[in-house]
Amino acid sequence: MPKTTIDQVDVQGKSVLMRVDFNVPMENGEIKDDRRIRLALPSIKSVVDRGGKLILMSHLGRPGGKGVEREYSLAPVAAHLSTLLGSDVGFPSNDCIDDDAASAVAHLEPGRAILLENLRFHGAEKKGSPEFGSRLASYGDIYCNDAFGTCHRDHASMVAVPRAMEGKPRVSGLLLKKELDFQLGALESPKRPFVAVLGGAKVSDKIKVVDELIRKTDAVLVGGAMSYTFLHAMERHVGKSRVEADRLDDAHRLIDLAAREKCELHLPMDHVCNTEFSDSTGDIEFVGDQIPENFMALDIGPKTQSIYSQIIKSAKTIVWNGPMGVFEWRPFRVGTQQVASAIADATDAGATSIVGGGDSARAAEEFGFADRYSHVSTGGGASLELLAGEQFASLAALDDA
Repeated sequence: MPKTTIDQVDVQGKSVLMRVDFNVPMENGEIKDDRRIRLALPSIKSVVDRGGKLILMSHLGRPGGKGVEREYSLAPVAAHLSTLLGSDVGFPSNDCIDDDAASAVAHLEPGRAILLENLRFHGAEKKGSPEFGSRLASYGDIYCNDAFGTCHRDHASMVAVPRAMEGKPRVSGLLLKKELDFQLGALESPKRPFVAVLGGAKVSDKIKVVDELIRKTDAVLVGGAMSYTFLHAMERHVGKSRVEADRLDDAHRLIDLAAREKCELHLPMDHVCNTEFSDSTGDIEFVGDQIPENFMALDIGPKTQSIYSQIIKSAKTIVWNGPMGVFEWRPFRVGTQQVASAIADATDAGATSIVGGGDSARAAEEFGFADRYSHVSTGGGASLELLAGEQFASLAALDDA
C-alpha cells in the first residue's frame, strides 16, 4: 500500500520527528562510509528547505542499553551532517530524552535541524517500550520514517512513536519510498526473465527468501557457503565446506519446490578451495564438482562464474543478496566480482537491478559498480524480510496515500 510521503505534507513552522538510519561504520571516531547519511539528505532537505523544524533520531552500533557509551555516540555524525548540509546541525546532549534534549527541541527554529543522541543508549528502544516511544513522540507534530534498514524491527522509534502520534501526520521519507518502490515492485510486476542471485553463509538465514523467490523468479543462482548445504543434500562431496546439517530437509524441500515451480535452481559446478580458512596459508586450488575431503570451498569457480554471468546478462529483472564467497580476501573475491560485473552490464543493457544491503552493497561499492545498478538498498535484514513477503508493523503505522 503506497504511503504519504514527507514532501506531501505542510511542514512550515512544524516540528518533524524523523527516524533515520545513521548506523554507519566507524573507526576511531571517524565515519568510514557516509552513504546512509547522504541518502537521507533529500528527506532532510525537504523539511529544512520548507521551513520545518527537524528533529533527527537514529541508533548507532550495538551499545548495551544502559547509558552512554562514548564509542557509539552520534556526535561525529552530527558534525558530518553539518558539513553536508552547509549549516550547523545541533547535538543537544548525552541523552535523547533528557531536559537538554527537550529544551533543544523547544527552542529549535524553522529551517534548522538537531540530531538526538543514540536511541540505543536506552534499552527501552529495542524493547519497543510505549513509554519511551511516548517521550520521543512528544517532540513532534509530524512523524517521518526514513529508516528502511530498521523497518523490520519493532523498536520504539519505529513502532511505538508513530502509534503514540496517532491523529498527527505519520509519513514515509523519500529514501524509504524509493526502497519500497523498487523492492516491492520487483516482486509484484517484474520484467522477465527475473533472476535472483543469493549468497552468504547460512541457508537458515534465507529459507523464506529462497522459498518466495523460487515461486516468483525464472532462475535462482546460489553461491556462498549456503550453497554447500544444498550440494550436500544432493549427495555431492563438499569436503570441509560449511554445511548446516540441521537444514538438509529444508534444502531438499526447496530443490523439490524449484522443480515443481519450473524455476531453474543453479548451484556451483566448480569451486575455489583451500585446505585452511585463510587467504595466506594452506593450499589454494580450483576444484571441480566433487570437493576432496581436506578442502573447503571459499568461492565459486570459473565455470560457475561464466554460467552465472550469462544467465544474469540475459535477465530483465535481477535481485542480488549475498556474496558468492569470502570476497574480503583477494584469492576468493573473483566470483562475487564477476557476478557484480554481470549485473552492472545487464543494467546498462536495460535490466532493473536491486542489490540488497549488507555485504552485497559493500561489494558493489568496493568493486565500483554501485552507480551502475538501479538500486542499492540501505538495509540487509529488512531487504531479506521484505523479499520473503514479511509484513512490517513500522510500515503499517504510517498513513496510506
